[in-house]
Amino acid sequence: MITVQDLTKIFYSTNKKSIKDYFTSNSVEVKAVDNISFECNPGRIFGLIGPNGAGKTTTLRMIATMLKPSFGKITIGNLDVVSNPIEVKRKIGFLSCNTGLYDRLTVEEMVKYYADLNRMNNEKYLERKEELFSKLDMNSMANRRISKLSTGMKQKVSIARTIIHDPDVIVFDEPTSGLDVMTSQSIIKLIRECKELGKTVIFSSHRFGEIKLLCDDLAIIHNGALYFNGSYKKFEEEMQADTLEDEFVRLISENK
Repeated sequence: MITVQDLTKIFYSTNKKSIKDYFTSNSVEVKAVDNISFECNPGRIFGLIGPNGAGKTTTLRMIATMLKPSFGKITIGNLDVVSNPIEVKRKIGFLSCNTGLYDRLTVEEMVKYYADLNRMNNEKYLERKEELFSKLDMNSMANRRISKLSTGMKQKVSIARTIIHDPDVIVFDEPTSGLDVMTSQSIIKLIRECKELGKTVIFSSHRFGEIKLLCDDLAIIHNGALYFNGSYKKFEEEMQADTLEDEFVRLISENK
């Protein structure tokens, strides 16, 4: 379970255009996430959507302990992400929209590296690897170097390394972005299976078809603030437009 309470993230940027500017302390406060709260429950898929720059990825990175909140609290299960980051990392899998894979490693070496980071014993690793490689159709590329893989293949490797340790909580940030239909479908199937296994899943995507297909709960974020937070069924009941896409545009436009 993920619990987010009064979460705020502030960044400070400086606009230094000359040497003189470097001797001033003036900075601009940018509130990327502004006092948001929500819960993601086991056995449900929570969709987080919003336009570019809305605060989605910043929120997900705070959940994954990659960024520290300025204010507010995040708990994974009963663990606070700030005071227990190592324990949280063992319970969570975070798929970033940036793969960050090591080109010189083979697929199997890459996944094994993350299994070792999570202190998996070899028997459990081999069992889990066989399961994931079969589900994601990765066996034929197991010994290929990352640098030789297509974009879709690399995304499969990213997913395998993200969930090799079988985490209770999984964060998917744009998991099918830029992928072909076949690869996207295999990833969507895996996300559904995570839900069926009772895992807590938070899912961010710009593909509204996937949101409608997968999500039990939905939050819409814009300029760091939430403009909707509830079940997908409730969202459909309250829609004033005919489609999810049109209702999304309506909410964002009215709150600019």
